[in-house]
Amino acid sequence: MREQKQDVNRRDFIAAGSSLAAMAAMMEAFEARAQDSEGKGSVRRTDDSTPPTKMGLIGYGPHGREIARNLAQLPSAPLVAISDTYGPMLRRSKREHPKAKGYAKYQDLLADKNVEGVIIATAPHEHKAIVLAALKAGKHVYCEAPLGHSIADARAIAKAAADNPKQNFQAGLQFRSEPQRHFMFPFMRSGALGRAVQARTQWHKKTSWRRVSPNAAREKAINWRLNKQLSPGLAGEVGMHQVDLVNYFLNLKPVAVSGFGSTIQWRDGRQVPDTVNLVFEYENGFSLTQELTLSNSFDGEYEVMHGTNSAVMLRGSQAWMYKEADAPLIGWEVYARKEAHYGKPGVVLAAGATTLGKGGKKLYQESTFTQTPIFYSLEAFAYNSHQVQTTVADLIEAFGEPDSETVTEFLKEQLGGTNSLLPAADAVEGYQANVIALKANEAVNTRKRVEIAAADLMV
Repeated sequence: MREQKQDVNRRDFIAAGSSLAAMAAMMEAFEARAQDSEGKGSVRRTDDSTPPTKMGLIGYGPHGREIARNLAQLPSAPLVAISDTYGPMLRRSKREHPKAKGYAKYQDLLADKNVEGVIIATAPHEHKAIVLAALKAGKHVYCEAPLGHSIADARAIAKAAADNPKQNFQAGLQFRSEPQRHFMFPFMRSGALGRAVQARTQWHKKTSWRRVSPNAAREKAINWRLNKQLSPGLAGEVGMHQVDLVNYFLNLKPVAVSGFGSTIQWRDGRQVPDTVNLVFEYENGFSLTQELTLSNSFDGEYEVMHGTNSAVMLRGSQAWMYKEADAPLIGWEVYARKEAHYGKPGVVLAAGATTLGKGGKKLYQESTFTQTPIFYSLEAFAYNSHQVQTTVADLIEAFGEPDSETVTEFLKEQLGGTNSLLPAADAVEGYQANVIALKANEAVNTRKRVEIAAADLMV
């Protein structure tokens, strides 16, 4: 069939697809692969048998090093190349990951044919140029969130991802792939919360964000988080992940945000507040409040969603439901494990927490998901990249080189319809979370209410 390849457009593809004889062999293979999948709604762990996607990492700062450590635990995502513009950091990467090639320029890493997927862990204002070059080079792309330091950059990235559907693109919204939170998704959509009333999130950690270097130019470059012109602030660097989670669970998008911030602890000449408070408004009267600080660590981080029937708290890899006294009986919660918090028993929301054995005996199973959210996010990227790559290869084998619209439609049919991908945020979801975060940062900087129009969220 390879000798008979020719360009096809969407109309040619649909016409050919109408022939059962032409499609029979391909569909049999696709269906078999789909039946082997556990589905997007389940939590799957990859293992040594998962075909690897060879990874290149661009940026070896603190977060890049965390990514590299997690990749070292993923047989499905071997790290084969690392790029960093700072010589000492590149040499460090060679010491810590001697099997990975080192590149001072990311363009040289992108030219490495051994690299299949690229993970971008640089500052947001550097993302656009790297993402566009990586997609042009034919690499799958994982871009840390926020996608860009401006709405224009984020939109350009999302559009480029849409124009290159042969490559898997994933935004680094880690909670989208984290098993405990994904386990919660059908529960939150089932109505057990009742009517959503309000949500509250917080992130408390005493840390300066300032990094030091013996090189003055380097020190200025690595402290972009403290530069008002480049930084998305606490709202974009931290808060966006929690806001995105609430929006994802409840299938809502804010219409406005108000906020303010100040520098309380780290009065070192920085331009970015170390303490921020935000209020997000929604059309249905729902609201989300958020507090973020680099000045105090007490009570850590969590998300709480309040409904007319119950409230749900997520803290790390754990979750609990607190029912109202007048809430209707669901049934399964009678057998669920309970833990007391704030003087009230909470129903544990975790896989295995409501399992019944013979004779109705309660059997509880501790969660086996002990890795960090970034681990599961990278795992999803590696697995999904392989799925996209093999599916596109099957399409080309059968019909020749297709146009972008055909590829997009085919991937949606074969991978979306059969739920054979691990949960992860795509480019549009990354863009929308980016816009909301930048609007929130604008509200903090201007101390004004900032509207978020539906058009703002469209790529």
